[in-house]
Amino acid sequence: MNSFFIRFFMVVAIAFAASSALKANAGPLADSEAQKVQHIIVAQLEAFAEDDAEGAFQTATPAVREAIGSSGRFLALVRGAYPMVYRPETVTFHKPEADEGNVLQLVEITDENAKSWLALFALELQPDHSWRISGCVVAENRWQSV
Repeated sequence: MNSFFIRFFMVVAIAFAASSALKANAGPLADSEAQKVQHIIVAQLEAFAEDDAEGAFQTATPAVREAIGSSGRFLALVRGAYPMVYRPETVTFHKPEADEGNVLQLVEITDENAKSWLALFALELQPDHSWRISGCVVAENRWQSV
């Protein structure tokens, strides 16, 4: 099996495991909270579009910021590893799934080459009741176009 398929199946397995674990205790997310979750993702994408490293970095959880170390390093990481997130052409949000202060938000992304991607964003509710992004996994969407 080639390395692409191994990486792809690992991403799908991680996303499936996270989604399954969340759905076991998941409840509906109020529309107002769903809008806040989507707003923070949009804020991050807009910051990437403007090469605003600090703005993008502030949308991440404190633990992510501490682990990465600097806004410049964060921007470089996303630019290099996630170009479809760094410069999406289109973004479509699905209904988020929530459980005890955590949310998974599935987003369909089309990149500048009209290639379709599925991005699963994990978000955590902060003590100030704001949402911050704690992680993202991305896989090519081979099943349908956005």
